[in-house]
Amino acid sequence: MAALTKDRSTPSRDGQYLHFPVKAGVKIFAGALLAHTTGFAKPAITAVGLIALGRADGFVDNTQGGDGDVFVRIKRRDVFRFDNLATDLVPRSHIGLDCYIVDDATVASTDGAGTRSVAGKIVDVDDDGVWVSF
Repeated sequence: MAALTKDRSTPSRDGQYLHFPVKAGVKIFAGALLAHTTGFAKPAITAVGLIALGRADGFVDNTQGGDGDVFVRIKRRDVFRFDNLATDLVPRSHIGLDCYIVDDATVASTDGAGTRSVAGKIVDVDDDGVWVSF
């Protein structure tokens, strides 16, 4: 492909939701923090190399299926509240910085000595948890 030399009609999506194929053998609960490493959504866990996707917009069961047999709707463009890990609390002073994936419901302040992937940007912290933007 070459650089444009005339107007182009470029297709677009609103980016609010993704319809993403699900990893084989997993169950996703509505509200879960989702991630991927190979292009298939799965519940987030403590691990390096994960790419955070957003929040599951519904329940999906692919425990009997193969990679991509079902799709999950993921809400991506919003700010979501997740639990704040008691042993690695995200403080209000970290607003604007990254927080890190602990599991599909919890984030932490640090990368756990190199064991956690980035969840997203901290937008707010309150008594009920950490508000994260993807």
